[in-house]
Amino acid sequence: PLRGWGPKGKRLRGLAPHGHWRTLTFLGALRCDRLTAPCVFDGPINGQCFRAYVEQQLVPVLEPGDIVVMDNLGSHKSAAIRQMIRAAGARLWYLPPYSPDLNPIEQAFAKIKHWMRAAQKRTMDDTWRHIGQIE
Repeated sequence: PLRGWGPKGKRLRGLAPHGHWRTLTFLGALRCDRLTAPCVFDGPINGQCFRAYVEQQLVPVLEPGDIVVMDNLGSHKSAAIRQMIRAAGARLWYLPPYSPDLNPIEQAFAKIKHWMRAAQKRTMDDTWRHIGQIE
């Protein structure tokens, strides 16, 4: 790191290898008492990946009367996504634009990100094992 706090006269050590950032995308659903349908993608995702997540992970855990809250990302608004969620008996709500503070799962994701940074997992397998301890 270029800047940080550390003991006087000691070299500051970073938590991540310099220049070797890795993007992982974590998807999940939040119930009142737990996270469910967790999924980790290596890198960013597109509409096709999101559709596969909804079909294979989210829809099987939905119950009639559930409410699915999503932001306004284009891949979240496809007709196929809406149809799958409604066919499971759940309602679909979209947040107003630029309102991540209204999304309850954002606070859970902030805690998960903090926890994962502290754990310093660098491989996909280590990340999956670590996330598996959440449930």
